[in-house]
Amino acid sequence: MDIQTAIAGFAALAQPTRLESFRLLVRHEPAGLPAGEIARLLDIPQNTMSTHLAILARAGLVGQERQSRSMIYRADLDRLRALLLYVLKDCCGGRADLCAPLIADLSQCCPADFLLT
Repeated sequence: MDIQTAIAGFAALAQPTRLESFRLLVRHEPAGLPAGEIARLLDIPQNTMSTHLAILARAGLVGQERQSRSMIYRADLDRLRALLLYVLKDCCGGRADLCAPLIADLSQCCPADFLLT
């Protein structure tokens, strides 16, 4: 990942509706959710939700797939992993002992292979 890709990812998440949308999609992995359901759950107008989802998609944080008449959105966990690793790659100047608490916190919600790959 390069700096421009990282900036685009963090910028996409730096807005309350988009951050909540992404978190909602992460909770619904791997099935994903239709755009209308995301809008309903977050109480956001559908046209506004479409704009937010498009921004997340351009940043590579969500993917979409047409199923019949619905667009199903899914969080791109590989892109999330790459974004987090970009920030943490040089964590604590190579001193693993300083990063251990952060990694421990992440591992409480994520399987170990998510953090190690």
